[in-house]
Amino acid sequence: MNQSFPLKLLIASLIASGSLSLSAAQAQTLVAGIEAAFPPWAYAEGGEYKGIAVDAMRAIAENQGMEVEFRDMPWPSLIPALANERIDLLVTGLNVTEERNEVLDFTIPWWENDDEVMVNIDSELNVVTALCCGATIGAQGGSTQNSWVEANLVENDAIDVTLRSYENYVTAIEDMRVGRIDSVIVSTDTAEDFIDKGREVRIAGTITQGQPQALAVSRGDPNNILAALNRGIMELYESGQWQEIVHSYAPYATIRQIPATMPDYVRTYQAPIAGLDD
Repeated sequence: MNQSFPLKLLIASLIASGSLSLSAAQAQTLVAGIEAAFPPWAYAEGGEYKGIAVDAMRAIAENQGMEVEFRDMPWPSLIPALANERIDLLVTGLNVTEERNEVLDFTIPWWENDDEVMVNIDSELNVVTALCCGATIGAQGGSTQNSWVEANLVENDAIDVTLRSYENYVTAIEDMRVGRIDSVIVSTDTAEDFIDKGREVRIAGTITQGQPQALAVSRGDPNNILAALNRGIMELYESGQWQEIVHSYAPYATIRQIPATMPDYVRTYQAPIAGLDD
């Protein structure tokens, strides 16, 4: 055997030929990429990874007979790492977009989120003035929020704003608190988590609504785990464990039906859906 032949390709070929069962393939330890500065979805505390996505992934792995370990990476590097198969799946709050659909394969959607404009609690800015008129806006580099500001504000010559990209939202909020920036755009659940934890910030308004989120694997599902992930997500939801996990970190969160809505361009959400229709 060629010793340089990648293990993932070997496993995939054995599964395709019927020489190896799916359960045996799942015995390998999957590396799940997270951003551990993204509460309430993933964060580090006392040397342990915690959060909605972390606990849910552990439960899915146990339910489906998989082994999983987490690798903390800066958000801008997570999607390239998955696209190039340096990690096996991406767990932390990933918005589904057409661009990402070109390089990744998505599970069924397990969440929908809105995007909020956050300002300091004593700020007089509203959702309009926080996004114009010389404002400096913070967003996470590589995020859909960052892309929204670039496309809708920075590239609009009629709107005078400056975009500052951050490695994580914790740093962005800290910079806003000390006056280095005027506003930060974050997802609703992240915004509510900052408020719930006593940060002196408030939501000035909502700019986008109903964005689906999902887990993702490398395009083509080289580890053959998409079906197991979909089954695990559904069983987590139908058993009530998903609600328990979400509310243990975000008691204010509304539990939306799974699967949530998904854009028509997502190829892995076309019938038959792996793990649900087969």
